[in-house]
Amino acid sequence: MKFRYDTNIIRNRLHLQMREMIWLIVVVMLVGSMGGVNGRKVKSVEGSFEYTAMNCRGHSASITDFGGVGDGKTLNTRAFQEAVNKLSQYGSDGGAQLFVPAGQWLTGSFNLTSHFTLYLHKDATILASQDINTWPVIDPLPSYGHGRDAAGGRYISLIFGTNLTDVIITGDNGTIDGQGLLWWQKFHGKKLKYTRPYLFEIMYSDTIQVSNVTFLNSPSWNVHPVYSSNILMQGITILAPIKSPNTDGINPDSCSYTKIEDTYIVSGDDCVAVKSGWDEYGISYGMPTQHLIIRRLTCISPYSAAIALGSEMSGGIQDVRAEDIVAINTESAVRIKTGVGRGGFVKDIYVKGMTLHTMKWVFWITGNYGSHADTHWDPKAIPVIENINYQDVVAENVTMAARLEGIAGDTFKGICISNATIGMRVKAKKVPWTCTDIEGVTSGVVPKPCDLLPDQGEDKIGMCTFPQDKLEIDNVELKKCSYVTP
Repeated sequence: MKFRYDTNIIRNRLHLQMREMIWLIVVVMLVGSMGGVNGRKVKSVEGSFEYTAMNCRGHSASITDFGGVGDGKTLNTRAFQEAVNKLSQYGSDGGAQLFVPAGQWLTGSFNLTSHFTLYLHKDATILASQDINTWPVIDPLPSYGHGRDAAGGRYISLIFGTNLTDVIITGDNGTIDGQGLLWWQKFHGKKLKYTRPYLFEIMYSDTIQVSNVTFLNSPSWNVHPVYSSNILMQGITILAPIKSPNTDGINPDSCSYTKIEDTYIVSGDDCVAVKSGWDEYGISYGMPTQHLIIRRLTCISPYSAAIALGSEMSGGIQDVRAEDIVAINTESAVRIKTGVGRGGFVKDIYVKGMTLHTMKWVFWITGNYGSHADTHWDPKAIPVIENINYQDVVAENVTMAARLEGIAGDTFKGICISNATIGMRVKAKKVPWTCTDIEGVTSGVVPKPCDLLPDQGEDKIGMCTFPQDKLEIDNVELKKCSYVTP
């Protein structure tokens, strides 16, 4: 199909879309602050509620049944862990759900179990303990071999699980609050012996759902599935100050068949960061992230990317399908971060439909990313970057259209950009594109791309590929579940 370009029409359409999106964000945040968001498929009526999930449960309990106190002061770590342990006995008998009612539920880290649902009332907040001494320390991930903040171990995540099957965290937009300021201050002051915790991490697990909850002020990354598969993340809100350190939104890491959709993120780092291990450790572990869907993501992150691929990508990243992405006041739309010593690959990346406003770069590929785990990285470990597709992009108020930097002697190949109109800001860079050590083609791109991305003509608009097959995670049908309070 051929398109004729009218830049004014496209820009006017962008302005209208951005006004609508900003208004929608304001409404969502206001409604969320009043206790709920319409369209969450949750119905609360006189002590009962309904919700949708991958699996329903045969048994139910409330955290109050185990002595939980929601006053924001009483520590409920033992209550949460006793509840999970008790409910684990129903794993082979229909599973169990734990209800967290309205209140402020202060807790340290607790572990989940299989065939289990954690459900948060719309006015429930799980508060992370501020006593760092009560946070257990665990070993670094084997594909990292090293802590992110320090060389040693890492503090366990607030909500944690490993070697599990069929785990659900959901609710009526209840909140999980990491109270991260203390951790950020200690990080900046170089006072941490171990890597900061995440809000939710699940390892070596299968069939995971996180939906209709808000993650707030994480000490570091927010949601981190790792070495896991068949993961569904829907209707999540993630909020952190835009200058908070390393508060990535969702980080699928060495995971397969993952879907992220209808999610709103404001953070101090990448909104979605796709990873698979760090340098020689990730190469040795050899577990890629693959078959990932990102759909209807809204991102605000002035110092990072809406979607980042890497920098820890040493196990490989393949088959990422992103569409209908909105980014406002975000440093870059999609960024590939790699470098000598990373090894691995980033290939078969498909992005379709981005609406962007106020960006430093729209397209950014970095082949000189440092930040190694230690001094043992292999200078011969060269990453492979190929088959990167972007199409149907509208952007406004952009400083620079693209910064595409491969590695000398390791050309990044197969870059395709089609049907993209980029409106430059008044004080934009004089040269909108910089390209080194890359190969690819473009069609219907404004402003004119660099010479390494030759224009194939408007009759080639639509030439960049996007898979038409459905991944298994897209075929999952949610069931209507219910809970009746005592």
